[in-house]
Amino acid sequence: MVIYGERLDMNVRVGDASLADARAPGWLSRENIIAKPGFNRWLVPPAALAIHLCIGMSYGLSVFWLPLSRALSVGQPAPAACPDMGLATALFTTTCDWRVSDLVIVFSIGIVMLGLSAAVFGGWLERAGPRKAGLAAALCWGGGFLIGSAGVYLHQLWLIWLGMGLIGGIGLGLGYISPVSTLVKWFPDRRGMATGMAIMGFGGGAMIGSPLATLLINTFKTPNAAGVWQTLAVMGGLYILAMLCGAFGYRVPPAGWQPEGWTAPASKSAMITSGHVHLDKAHKTPQFWLLWAVLCLNVSAGIGVLALASPMLQEIFGGALIGQPGLGFAQLDAGQKTQIAAVAAGFVGMLSLFNILGRFFWASMSDKIGRKVTYATFFALGCVLYAAAPWAAGIGSKALFVAFFCVILSMYGGGFATIPAYLADVFGTQFVGAIHGRLLTAWSTAGVVGPFVVTAIRQAQVDAGIQGAELYTRTMYILAAFLAAGFVANLLVRPLAARWFMSDAELAAVSKAGVSKAGVSKGSVSKGGVTGAPGRAGDFGIGRGGLTTLALLAWIAVGVPIAWGIWTTLTKALILFG
Repeated sequence: MVIYGERLDMNVRVGDASLADARAPGWLSRENIIAKPGFNRWLVPPAALAIHLCIGMSYGLSVFWLPLSRALSVGQPAPAACPDMGLATALFTTTCDWRVSDLVIVFSIGIVMLGLSAAVFGGWLERAGPRKAGLAAALCWGGGFLIGSAGVYLHQLWLIWLGMGLIGGIGLGLGYISPVSTLVKWFPDRRGMATGMAIMGFGGGAMIGSPLATLLINTFKTPNAAGVWQTLAVMGGLYILAMLCGAFGYRVPPAGWQPEGWTAPASKSAMITSGHVHLDKAHKTPQFWLLWAVLCLNVSAGIGVLALASPMLQEIFGGALIGQPGLGFAQLDAGQKTQIAAVAAGFVGMLSLFNILGRFFWASMSDKIGRKVTYATFFALGCVLYAAAPWAAGIGSKALFVAFFCVILSMYGGGFATIPAYLADVFGTQFVGAIHGRLLTAWSTAGVVGPFVVTAIRQAQVDAGIQGAELYTRTMYILAAFLAAGFVANLLVRPLAARWFMSDAELAAVSKAGVSKAGVSKGSVSKGGVTGAPGRAGDFGIGRGGLTTLALLAWIAVGVPIAWGIWTTLTKALILFG
């Protein structure tokens, strides 16, 4: 088998991939998921969403930390803590409650493994196809929850780190990049919108998973049990099932397929290439590292705010959040602090919602105004809003402050959703999934840099005795500087020179071989469909035939939990303005 999208002159890789496919079951091989006549391309985004809505719960894992920190002392007046407990003791103890700081490491491990696994397995994904990657992601992510459940039941922290951190993190990476290349190829006319739909799911995963986890914990908990291990087991099973449905819903288009009536723009934008850069060459170009910096700086600024969103609002506005404008945060009693914590939770909910909506809005907008202009907007507008945030805090305008950060977080999410299309524009679509995987190491870096910078600056301000609105002023200016640097990096991105692209002969040979292996002759591939379906828009899209019943059911399956998550988030966010 010659792998679709692989270079013919790379005999070792093609041979290895062929051998692997020969050993794999037929329903897992890439050639058997090439779309048949009548397939509707609008079935692919729900499949991608099914996977991304599951792995997006990585943002919501914090819902488990407090219950787990009292796992051994449920119903007792004090935790079963061990003074001066070292990390080695915490990993294996069965008599001491875990510290929240030990549990939070699970998230850090997962994010680091996301970047590493996406980079390492990106090339394999391009050869093996999205179904295999989706299956592996389901087993790793859902299986990680099951291992974590066993770790909670046995009270072994190392098992939680292994399952939900290490193995789950591999599932994160594979699941995150599994639909990118496929969606870009199915929607060459709407690259931004297509990837935005899928990656929107990653932002919405916690919006669904967190309230679901809370509901399950409250269902399973007893006077003597936290109810966490049962919750993790149920969610792990649900995630495996949902992600498998997504994986088996993936289809790839035949080589040379295009939507009916659409032709690739010849000269609309110099930033949109018609060529394809091989995976082995992409990271050798300055454009790759400029885009790496673009993503890293955008994410560093946004994730830094997410890390401290709740305490930031509480410490800046203090008693003003509950109608006591004369009281600073330090002057509030315990009951008042509980009240403003609920208000701050509404703020976090609003940020999460705009993070999600921004992924679809900005990615779709990039189809109209271009990826470079979209990122220039992120950085320019973000600089202004970060710089203006201290002013809004200084005049005591909660509404302006919240509005500024909702827009900022929409652009943070939009950056994730737009970068796959940006990569496809610059490097072509042939290896975009693998190139995107390598670029995600920028996310892993930003996940460390952003929170570290923000928390370090805040602590320095606290140590200097600064309180109230001025506590985060320097932080806002430094984050604005991050975005200014990102603006410059984005400005320097230029079209690639012709020497970086694969030759037409290589691409033609790969396409011809890939089509013939799929049982479709070269002449039967048309812009409207496959094998004798020229001009029938309903074969692959909404077109004349409208949305098919199967596509409608698929969208309902992912739309219902999204709607429930949005409703739950909005009801909590209303407290902010109550």
